[in-house]
Amino acid sequence: MTGLVVCAAVLAVAGAFGLLHRRTSGRLKVRGRDEERGLGVAELGAELGERATLVQFSSAFCQPCRATRRTLAEVADMVDGVVHVELDAEDRLSLVRELDILKTPTVLVLDARGRIVRRASGQPRKADVIAALGAAVQDGTGRGAV
Repeated sequence: MTGLVVCAAVLAVAGAFGLLHRRTSGRLKVRGRDEERGLGVAELGAELGERATLVQFSSAFCQPCRATRRTLAEVADMVDGVVHVELDAEDRLSLVRELDILKTPTVLVLDARGRIVRRASGQPRKADVIAALGAAVQDGTGRGAV
């Protein structure tokens, strides 16, 4: 009987963790240690967007990376001055370590100067990407109201 109670408790905790993880995955958020970090042509291998840049770290066998690629490309096509840059995480391991990229896809939203203003680990929703871009291009700080 005690084993059954322990098993039920473990399942309840695992279920709660799963729901929390699912809820937070793909959310674009501000991280304090990102605020001062900027990326440029040297790190990205591509020009920054005139207004903002969507940087996606992907890996070869990542299914959510494909869907994220489509979403970010659609948003970049919709908004003038925004470009989408996709980087292979395996090819850029030093940058991955430096930026604390823990999983793919990871999306960084950069302002016009290349400063990281938002980040998402996991597949972001299109509406969240658009909102993050609004914050990035509003005043260049990424902190404005959306």
